[in-house]
Amino acid sequence: MDTNCKVCNLKYEIEPGFFWGAMYVSYFLTVGLMLVLGGFILWVSNGKADFWDYVIPIISSLILISPITYRFARVFMIYFFSPIQFNPELAKK
Repeated sequence: MDTNCKVCNLKYEIEPGFFWGAMYVSYFLTVGLMLVLGGFILWVSNGKADFWDYVIPIISSLILISPITYRFARVFMIYFFSPIQFNPELAKK
């Protein structure tokens, strides 16, 4: 991710270690995805899925989705726990 905004040059990391909390948000999203995907596999297979029928799709989807959850967790931290506000006037430039 960028360290500064390309439009207004705002530094995203407000203080050292600010985004450590994003690890917890990312963990919450990952566990939620695992539960939903595992439940979907259970529903589709009517409870007859093997161990590897769960593990392979869940692990592969988590590897593919981890960059997205990482970025979303950082954006969540910026919007909800910092004084930074989005200015649509600057975004139009």
